[in-house]
Amino acid sequence: MKYNRVFGIVLDSVGTGAAPDADKFGDVGSDTLGHVGEFYEGNLDIPNLQKLGISNLRETPIEGVAAADKPLAYYGKMREISAGKDSMDGHWEMMGLPVEHALSLFPNGFPADLIDKLKDFSKRDVIVNKPYSGTDVIHDYGEEQMKTGALIVYTSGDSVLQIAAHEDIIPLEELYKICEYARSLVNEPPYVIGRIIARPYVGPDKDHFTRTANRRDFTLEPTGDTDLNRLQDAGYEVIGIGKINDIFSGHGISRGYHNESNHNGMEHVLETMGQDFNGLSFTNLVDFDAMYGHRRNPKGFGAALMEFDQQLGEVLAQLKDDDLLMLTADHGNDPGFRGTDHTRELVPVLAYSPSFKQTGESLGVRETFSDFGATILDNFGVNNVKGTSFLADLK
Repeated sequence: MKYNRVFGIVLDSVGTGAAPDADKFGDVGSDTLGHVGEFYEGNLDIPNLQKLGISNLRETPIEGVAAADKPLAYYGKMREISAGKDSMDGHWEMMGLPVEHALSLFPNGFPADLIDKLKDFSKRDVIVNKPYSGTDVIHDYGEEQMKTGALIVYTSGDSVLQIAAHEDIIPLEELYKICEYARSLVNEPPYVIGRIIARPYVGPDKDHFTRTANRRDFTLEPTGDTDLNRLQDAGYEVIGIGKINDIFSGHGISRGYHNESNHNGMEHVLETMGQDFNGLSFTNLVDFDAMYGHRRNPKGFGAALMEFDQQLGEVLAQLKDDDLLMLTADHGNDPGFRGTDHTRELVPVLAYSPSFKQTGESLGVRETFSDFGATILDNFGVNNVKGTSFLADLK
């Protein structure tokens, strides 16, 4: 075992340029980090990511973020081989379980038989039932939902069924129960949906509605063991921070933390750094995606990156010589691109430990996200089934 603790942090949706197969998804030209940098016109201040090598892994540095002369981290990119570009696909593949078969998509809304079952179970009507932006849908239909008590059901370009409801009209426990029932309907053909998402909101009217941190993802059960299971079975601790527990339906997670925000998630990372454990602390920071990527808000996206970078400085200062920090993303969600959906992009990978004896070098373009998990398993002497470890390259 080279490192006693590994801290893996997923910057949800922070892609770094169109993937080789982006044309299949209509995403040629997407570049989350590149377009955020362009929006800030050289004023994107991320010094800690910069010194790790965030611009070194790109053919063209992020505007205003020069490549480091002596990057602290080993740096590279990873490409996705999973059939989709959803968070579930990305995280499962990271942990050695690529999603090989496309999940169900509903560009024209959900079929009547599914909707009728939701109505019968919930004793509530269903409105909308089509692809929609999450913030727009509560603006346009939230007042109707409050008056009628109906469920706002909608989807996106991903394999998701989302149910929005005002917390004062449908209590959280009732909303979660309805989502759990929906989950039970779509686990096998003809409908296999990646995630059922509870989307509660609050506020007096359409101009003041806001989504709350009480979102919950009810994810398809992993279709096999993941690297999290393998670590746990080998006796190592796996700490899930943020929506990690939801994405893996609790499988392979020893204990977890719910995040209220990216900031709160990084506070949880710092908390686990103060704990004596042997294994993996695995974090998802969803605000980049949920609050800024889907809303096509490059200003907010960049501000979130800069806030993350400040807390990253605290993490770097607390790392021990036998700790390894690994940063990556699960897909892109380019706020400078058309539409409101995820973008098929390469994702960055940065690996750093204070014990490194030399300046970081390129890890190249990894052929699958599974290299991330394979490297973690290799560190702990656990056999992997997917991906190629780059542990030996970290010197």
